[in-house]
Amino acid sequence: MLFINFILFLTFGVTDAIDIVLVAIMLYLLYSMVKGTSAVNIFIGLALIYFVWIVIKALDLKLLSSILGKFVNVGVIAVMVVFQQEIRKFLLYIGSNEFIRSRSWKNLLSFTASNQPDKIELDVDAIINACFSMSETKTGALIIISKRSDLKFYINSGEPVDSALTARMLENIFYKNSPLHDGAVMITNNRIIAARCVLPVTEKENFPANFGMRHRAAVGITETTDAIAITVSEQTGGVSLTVNAEINVNLTREKLRFLLEKLIK
Repeated sequence: MLFINFILFLTFGVTDAIDIVLVAIMLYLLYSMVKGTSAVNIFIGLALIYFVWIVIKALDLKLLSSILGKFVNVGVIAVMVVFQQEIRKFLLYIGSNEFIRSRSWKNLLSFTASNQPDKIELDVDAIINACFSMSETKTGALIIISKRSDLKFYINSGEPVDSALTARMLENIFYKNSPLHDGAVMITNNRIIAARCVLPVTEKENFPANFGMRHRAAVGITETTDAIAITVSEQTGGVSLTVNAEINVNLTREKLRFLLEKLIK
């Protein structure tokens, strides 16, 4: 009888529908912002905790509801701490001149889009030839190869290129007098998508002092994504490959080929 009375007094209007749609859009945008990073698992975990708290509160389990309620009440602070890098990047993007331009809304939709084309086999030879050619002239380079992680935010931070992947193209980008040489090159589906991209740097306190900013950026991007970072040192000419925040230094052609073929399978 009580359940019937609850149903009778339950109302669902247009404003409720709008409320649900807006919350769904907000959750989708939040998920798109952290998609492809380790933060997505934390995001899902926090969402599940909040859902469980709603159910427990509806069942009127006072003690358990009170315990979880304390956690939910400080949830905003927890989210600010956990997602501080993602929130900072998103706010910087919103406040940038790029967002204010006429095509900014298209860029924002592209930033949140989840469409991923079919994977195309990577031209390993082009990357190896370019890296060791630049190594001989001690030309600094930072090449990022995307896998499953969505690197669209970092791609949007640079200059669009959308070129075929060739050794000569990579060498031209990182040529010292080229306006695109400073920053990272992003490779997706065997194409050079963007150059001069800005990457996060690692905040490890015990990071070796003999590594420069390119190596810091290589570790930084691989700490939160499954991307592969290849670095050519401007000081020594050494070629390194970084994955999962681990740097493999002083690679030969054969070792670099072995690691790339193993990682892109």
